[in-house]
Amino acid sequence: MKKQKVSDAVIRRLPRYYRYLDDLCNNNIVRISSSSLGEKMGITASQIRQDLSCFGEFGQQGYGYNVPYLKNEIGKILGLDRDYHVIILGAGNLGHALANYAGFEKRGFVVSAVFDVSPDKIGQKIGHTMVYDMKDLEGYVKGHTVDIAALTLPKSIAPAVAKQLVQYGVSAFWNFAATDLNLPGNIAVENVHLAESLMRLSYNISNLPE
Repeated sequence: MKKQKVSDAVIRRLPRYYRYLDDLCNNNIVRISSSSLGEKMGITASQIRQDLSCFGEFGQQGYGYNVPYLKNEIGKILGLDRDYHVIILGAGNLGHALANYAGFEKRGFVVSAVFDVSPDKIGQKIGHTMVYDMKDLEGYVKGHTVDIAALTLPKSIAPAVAKQLVQYGVSAFWNFAATDLNLPGNIAVENVHLAESLMRLSYNISNLPE
């Protein structure tokens, strides 16, 4: 695999490639050209070839792409060839929904614990996942493998909790709090700003052609 700086735009497209290739595999399609894949995805064949060339050579001239092979290779690029242990901070509506979503485990993201401060939630289960007291967070993280922390906390406390988790050894965050975490550069953060997404949708609605 080539070692080079890959743009954020290419990285954002990789999960979409994986999703389309997974659908093709489920429909027993074993071969596809960049043109056909581009038509399905609404992007150009040259864009697909350019994106994939960042990581190696996957197609054959005159043949196209072997679908199961390409899906497997993109899965490796995305790190989906291993399991990730995820904890969720906050057992509110969003945390509850994330813990209950079966699709994560199919992709190797295993929710192993949820944490909250509410006495009504502590000790209960969301699906098969136990809700623990936030007071037990340090002991749990230091005694278990935690690859990713999903933050569904109020923005007033999310940065402080994230910094604590970094001190405990957590190096990746899925941040649903409507605030920046301001963590060190060696920490991976994926921000999910739901309100901002709706604002972008509102802009697009307001600018639809008449």
